[in-house]
Amino acid sequence: MQKPDWLRVKAPQRERIGAVADLLLDLKLNTVCQEASCPNIGECFAGGTATFLIMGPGCTRACPYCDIDFDKSIRELDPTEPERLGEATLRLGLRHVVITSVNRDDLPDGGASQFVACIEQIRRLSPGTTIELLIPDFCGDLNALAAVMEGGPDVLNHNIETVPRLYKRARPQAIYERSLKLLQQVRQGWPSCYSKSGLMVGLGESDTEVLEVLQDLRRHDVDIVTIGQYLSPGPKHLAVDRFVSPEQFDSYRRIGEEELGFLQVVSTPLTRSSYHAGEVQRLMQQYPR
Repeated sequence: MQKPDWLRVKAPQRERIGAVADLLLDLKLNTVCQEASCPNIGECFAGGTATFLIMGPGCTRACPYCDIDFDKSIRELDPTEPERLGEATLRLGLRHVVITSVNRDDLPDGGASQFVACIEQIRRLSPGTTIELLIPDFCGDLNALAAVMEGGPDVLNHNIETVPRLYKRARPQAIYERSLKLLQQVRQGWPSCYSKSGLMVGLGESDTEVLEVLQDLRRHDVDIVTIGQYLSPGPKHLAVDRFVSPEQFDSYRRIGEEELGFLQVVSTPLTRSSYHAGEVQRLMQQYPR
């Protein structure tokens, strides 16, 4: 299936992304921008921003839409990773940092303690930086979620990814209702934190199903939603079922913000869960908690 014009982006030039890439290499850090082949890497790296990927690069789940490598081997956490991430935040001068991770189902707490250690180091080295976490589902362990939330992130993101009908095909080790419960727990237990989720379209869902997911997310107290076009990383991954038009993406946004009451819906073909994440600071000023 040929990409439409609105999905074509120029390949990033080395001189535009070199400084960020060199710093990440120097500090031996991974980013989801690189590992998941994000189409916005040129724009974000050129702007001096990145979404850090911790506890990787291998993931213990093999979701067929994702370009991150599958690795079910037992791996010890790197105790120096949080300090190196804090150093990168300081050296890049980030006002808002996003930290995500691979799934680490091999760890008793799913890696919650590593998220907390990263928060602590960023607060120590760059206290003015706001922190957004994009977490896995921790296999439904609400104690792991509580440990992360007690660390004090400003934004907690957990992606719902797709409509429930497609979970067995796209997210075979995840449970739709479990992810909704996790998101609701964030707002109920830590009401000062902004909750966020995201989904891909183009995997075979209908527009009606997308709107039903938005309704579910709002019923579970989610504040911010991102919606973007799924792009298959390669022939071994799930194929694109359809390319959704920019007009339909804008329709999702209007319904989400004007009818359902989300604080923000970022919905464009090239939107990814951490794309323009720094805009959340504007929301914090507009809707303080």
